[in-house]
Amino acid sequence: DRPIDGVIKADDNTSLRTEIEEYVLTNEIESNLEKLLEDYINSKIANGVWISGFFGSGKSHLLKLLSLLLENKKIDDEYVLDLFLPKCRTEFLKANIKKAVNIKSKSILFNIDQKASITSKSEYDALLSVFVKVFDEMCGYYGKQAYIANFERDLDKQGLFDDFKTAYFHIAEEKWEVDRDMILLKTTKLLEAYAQISKEPIDKDIIEHYRRDYKLSIEDFGNMVKEYIDRQPKGFRLNFFVDEVGQFVAGNTKLMTNLQTIAETLFTKCPGQAWIFVTAQDDLEDVIG
Repeated sequence: DRPIDGVIKADDNTSLRTEIEEYVLTNEIESNLEKLLEDYINSKIANGVWISGFFGSGKSHLLKLLSLLLENKKIDDEYVLDLFLPKCRTEFLKANIKKAVNIKSKSILFNIDQKASITSKSEYDALLSVFVKVFDEMCGYYGKQAYIANFERDLDKQGLFDDFKTAYFHIAEEKWEVDRDMILLKTTKLLEAYAQISKEPIDKDIIEHYRRDYKLSIEDFGNMVKEYIDRQPKGFRLNFFVDEVGQFVAGNTKLMTNLQTIAETLFTKCPGQAWIFVTAQDDLEDVIG
């Protein structure tokens, strides 16, 4: 008798357990899942997965489930692995799921249209901007303004980010994570906090330097991901789960090329440790022509 939403949303965390428990593992999905996990565990030449299907076919549900399963999130005191295994009919699939889950990983799941700015889709670096945004947010940095995230990242590298946030709170009487949304109005307090923790004179131009000097490149993004992975336990993986990428890049050869270059760069910088899973209504062959 309860209302049932016909479309699973990547950013909806209100019914995760129900979405897992009610997922139907068909024979076709089970067969393809076996192949996918075999590559995820063993492949030395791949780091991308393209999930295609018509609207309402369940591709977003599968993507979301994979993001939860590979990270093996805990939901209501129970791991996703334990909720999902009873659905599997073959011992081979169960074994591969256990092997895949045993690989420590972090999942970043997002709908690309929701994360992109209104105008960014027409820009040549639109796709990269979204990847940088969700990566920065996962790291605890300010995703809405990449140059502010770079400022925070540099503080983190020096071991000063936590000290900066503490100093800022004492000066502004508000958390940095709240005030950075109004950075232009809070610059003075930012400069005071930075001067306090860096023990240097106030530099009125420091944020302007970050804004002016910020440049977006796929190679820089690959290096940032590599730095993050290198700080994690051996064998760790960072997985990007991108819903509705097909609609986002549809008809735009440059965006599709950028997606391919991002995947290739992540593979070059982080062999086998940074994967991209995407959904689309069209098959990959139809999109690339």
